[in-house]
Amino acid sequence: MTQTAQTIDSHETAGFNMREARFNMIEQQIRTWEVLDPVVLAVLDKVPRENFVAESQVGLAFADVELPIGEEQTMLSPKLEGRILQAVGVKKTDKVLLVGTGSGYLTALLATLAYHVHAVEIYPELSNIAQYRLQAQNIHNVTLHVADAATGYAAAVPYDVIVFTGSLPLRPIAAEKMLNVGGRLFAVVGDLPIMQATLTQRVSEDVYRHETIFETCLPALENAPQVTKFEF
Repeated sequence: MTQTAQTIDSHETAGFNMREARFNMIEQQIRTWEVLDPVVLAVLDKVPRENFVAESQVGLAFADVELPIGEEQTMLSPKLEGRILQAVGVKKTDKVLLVGTGSGYLTALLATLAYHVHAVEIYPELSNIAQYRLQAQNIHNVTLHVADAATGYAAAVPYDVIVFTGSLPLRPIAAEKMLNVGGRLFAVVGDLPIMQATLTQRVSEDVYRHETIFETCLPALENAPQVTKFEF
């Protein structure tokens, strides 16, 4: 039996019911945050979130919190992951770029829905942990990269879907140009205390449609381009 399986079993026998906790997460957190797409709800039920957190955090795997994952980074809350998946509408033919591999959980969700995912992480240790977890779940349609992708990742362009897991002070125009026509890009844009979750769609070679879909706050993406400040 693997260490992951042992961890899960120990929590089950201690009275922590994974299936009930997952059900409650979906019904009480995710549905109530207007995530109603049955495809999204199904993948959130299918991919075991508890296998993408540290052993000490299994009891919090389904909580409405951003869990610390090391390197001063955090795992997105379940409701935000649901909203992201619903917004970008991943299809089985899509090639996805995820900027910020993090725990590997959102990578796993996207990979379950997509043709292939390129996940880029600036911290090598986080990428290594995510690789172990993805392999343990037999998820193989993912290529992990260790790089700074604050402005996108040109090595595997173009993409059908791009998701940024950290906030940006400016709209990611360079990354938008990496989309196929018909592609979608999710990013949280702005500065504290008000940030906006945005969806950009590439309508044609030269036309982009921008939409604000909700307000939220996220920690800033490492090395994100900053607003130019003029001094007088």
